[in-house]
Formats: sequence, structure tokens, C-alpha cells
Amino acid sequence: MIQKKIKKSLVYTFAPNNPEELDKFIEEKIPENCLNSFRKYASFRGESQKQGMIKKSAQGKHMSRVPFGYSRDSNGKLIPAQNSKEIEEIFEEFLQPGMNLNKLSQKHKLSVNGLKKILRNFAYVGKIKFDGQIHSGNHQPIVSSTLFNHVQDKLDKLNRKKK
Repeated sequence: MIQKKIKKSLVYTFAPNNPEELDKFIEEKIPENCLNSFRKYASFRGESQKQGMIKKSAQGKHMSRVPFGYSRDSNGKLIPAQNSKEIEEIFEEFLQPGMNLNKLSQKHKLSVNGLKKILRNFAYVGKIKFDGQIHSGNHQPIVSSTLFNHVQDKLDKLNRKKK
């Protein structure tokens, strides 16, 4: 399985774009030991970086861009910023009857997609989501888990209506 990934990666990286030359390229026979230097180059590019990020997220460290409503202290830890109250308002207003994403995005001068990212971001409840896993963060939450879950329910209902 790993060797197939390596060979596929090599083919995509070094294969010619011209169809006639590509046919010749595919027919070439290359001795197994000649590919060793390429295997080292192609194997698991970025894998060690990803493993490091998984380890940091498991320790509760936020690694991506600082979410709106937070800033970083001198140790790199997320702390609520001066505008953190706006995040709480956004979550609470979204649950008001008659409120929708368009109205809320216009009110807070955000794009609808930017607003969705805020409303779906686990950082606001003190958690870190990375590589499909959710870990407890080492930062202070801005909204309660209950409020966050109610917002997720409303967003899920909106998504089901679209389908």
C-alpha cells in the first residue's frame, strides 16, 4: 500500500505532460534500487509536521490563526480579546427567533461564510479540533457549551432544509 502511494507520487511528480511522452514514460522499466532516493523524497512529505501538530492539539495548544475574539499572550496561549463580547453576542443573537445568517452577517459586518466559521469553531468553547479529533484546550472559553450546542442544532436544521 505504501509502495503504491510512493510510486503514484513519483509518477505524478515526474511524469511528462505530453501524451506521447507519457506512454513511453509508463513503459520504461526502472530497476528497483534506482528508485530509493526518490522514495525518500516522496515518502510521507509533511507527515512529521502533521504528527507534531496532532501532539500539540492533544496538549490543548491552538496552532492555527488566532480566532476572532481571541489574542495570544506572551506564551502563545489564547486569551479573550477586547472584542470577545461580540462573539458571545453573535452566538446569542443567532438563536433569536427570526434571525438568520444573512441578517446576522450584515449586522456584524461579516461574510456569511465567515459567520459560519465563527459559529462552528470549537475554540469558543475552550476546545481544539484538529484532524477530526476534539481535545480540551488550555484556553478560556468565550461561550458556554450549552449555547454552542444550541447554535450547532440550529445550523444543522438549516443545512437539512437546504438538502
